[in-house]
Amino acid sequence: MDAAAGRTESDAPGQPVLGSLEAEVVGLARDLIRMDTSNPPGNETPAAEFLAGYLREAGIEVELTGTDPARLNLIARIPGTGEGPSLMLMAHTDVVPAPPTNWTVPPFDATLRDGYLIGRGAVDMKNELAARAVAMANFARSGVRPRGDLVLVAESDEERNTADVGMSWLVRERPDLKCDFALNEGGGQLLELANGRQVMTVSVGEKKVTSLRVRIKGVSAHASVPDRENNTLLSVSKAIQNLNSHDFELQVSDSVRASLDAIGAPPGEDSQRLAWMAAQHPVLADLLPVMTRMTITPTGLATFEPSNVIPPFADITCDCRALPGQSEDEVRRHLAEAIGEGIDYEVEFLEPLEGGYESPTETGLWAICEDYLEERCPGATLLPMITPGFTDSHWVRQAFGTVAYGMAPVIATDVNIYLDSMHGADERLMVADLVDMAEFHLFVLNRFAAA
Repeated sequence: MDAAAGRTESDAPGQPVLGSLEAEVVGLARDLIRMDTSNPPGNETPAAEFLAGYLREAGIEVELTGTDPARLNLIARIPGTGEGPSLMLMAHTDVVPAPPTNWTVPPFDATLRDGYLIGRGAVDMKNELAARAVAMANFARSGVRPRGDLVLVAESDEERNTADVGMSWLVRERPDLKCDFALNEGGGQLLELANGRQVMTVSVGEKKVTSLRVRIKGVSAHASVPDRENNTLLSVSKAIQNLNSHDFELQVSDSVRASLDAIGAPPGEDSQRLAWMAAQHPVLADLLPVMTRMTITPTGLATFEPSNVIPPFADITCDCRALPGQSEDEVRRHLAEAIGEGIDYEVEFLEPLEGGYESPTETGLWAICEDYLEERCPGATLLPMITPGFTDSHWVRQAFGTVAYGMAPVIATDVNIYLDSMHGADERLMVADLVDMAEFHLFVLNRFAAA
């Protein structure tokens, strides 16, 4: 596919010729999906090199940088006059592995079927990477010089962030990447509410994240003469059940209250307003509990004795997502409340408790996003949300104080298909949404150029 010329092949005889922007973004997304950048091991450099060639054809300054030659990051920049705010478009080049079980097409074939683009990365997030790159290329071809720098970063290792070769490395080693604003993944789903209104989600912050080792202690004994009351694994079972069933303390942040106000929740107690909001859409019903409570989720179990010995201890590995402002001490307190009395344990933090940064909504970028939404979906409202997962927006918020939002419009794809296929089999996005994403980012770039 010659992306710059806007040509793409058809998967089926007689398929209509695509419009130039559609052909360009679909073709680029398919080329990127066909590069297997599953993490582990990553091997993102071929995708970065391919993007570099595409962007250079549009006259954009491009460099590849990093510490691992197999996992390089791309930085593309359209220099501004220095008279306006700078904007970073972010997207990671790695994807999660794609075991072929339950897939109806090969995961890296980038199949077009029934209006969908199907393949690993079609949702997370080679779709957004292609849309942002195409928007940058189209803006560059216009010849307009923006008032502030426009930067595209295609980073590696977002899905695992264990090698320190992606955004965590970039913000430390490349302070010149500091931008006033950024657009990344994490939002953009258009929701039809029970009250008839429409809202589009925008990620304005993230929970803190860490992992824990909870060591449950017991009494070692010979398995042939079991001490049933002191069997360590019985305590492990109780601890896991307690963690899974415990309702952690409700905390409603200013960001959540902003969400309640934006969606039109009636006045009242926080719990009543949250219940009203949850009733407006199943996606909100799923997200609100984790937006307002700490979660500690058991994800692994290990013992260290042969089968004929009751172990003196066993380790439960847990994923922990804390709310902005919560500390390690609060994690320990919540863990103690959840596990309860009568179980002897100790806890170790396997990594620092990081994240929890939020961006305000009273900004120029927010206003531009509002203007786009009013043009595309008249009457719809932006809905600020705290993302329960982790994205690379964390790094630029923490290091640079960048106002970072997660938004890429998903209007045509059913929201359940979009969310369920992310990291799953037959990951897919409607082509119409891919085009909307490109048009949205070009809209933002044009507005920034004139800011």
